[in-house]
Amino acid sequence: MKHILIKKLQQVLGYNFKKQELLNQALTHRSASSKHNERLEFLGDAILNFVMTNILYKNFSHFDEGQMSRIRSKLVQGHTLAKIAYEFNLGIYLKLGQGEWNNGGFSKESILTNTIEAIIGSIFLDSNIKTVENVIQIWYKKRLKNIHFKNLIKDPKTRLQEYLQSKCLSLPVYFIVQAYGEAHNQLFTVCCRINKTEEIISVGTSRKKAEQDAAYQALVKLGIE
Repeated sequence: MKHILIKKLQQVLGYNFKKQELLNQALTHRSASSKHNERLEFLGDAILNFVMTNILYKNFSHFDEGQMSRIRSKLVQGHTLAKIAYEFNLGIYLKLGQGEWNNGGFSKESILTNTIEAIIGSIFLDSNIKTVENVIQIWYKKRLKNIHFKNLIKDPKTRLQEYLQSKCLSLPVYFIVQAYGEAHNQLFTVCCRINKTEEIISVGTSRKKAEQDAAYQALVKLGIE
């Protein structure tokens, strides 16, 4: 990649690489080279979840575990990461195979999401956890500031029910698929059925937690979260 493009991207990212080969690898899709970004993506996904958990824990002390989990899920989901990639105009920097490029890979949400995670992994390897946390916090500054607190007041099951009612759709149905473990240490697999055919499976340490998580996943699937 031309030096001028690398320099511009680093300005957009808010980080200058000491080892620019790490950035080059992060931008390389498997269709373009055997030295692609999938391992960096794996690393970046774990780092992003850790960093976001740490940020939420330190800055949202008035929220409980469930609320923080829902916020984190929304902030690290693929749709959010793809939006960040679009804001960075990341597509023009990607290294794609000709076939993937011709198929519009530079604008595919999945590829952009994976690349953002790979960039996070590459920044970590090029620096340290504190540096990558600072970079991520800058990327997410507006999103953290604009978290919709009103959506956290009502639990996911209530919000899902109200949404379906507003669309004159059937109410969700929850049922246990499996419960296993000792009575004091059980895990529940719960299914949430919406629109009579769509099913979301979730696992929790109680039936209530599993149902709430399934309802939240349903909200995400419906584009509400």
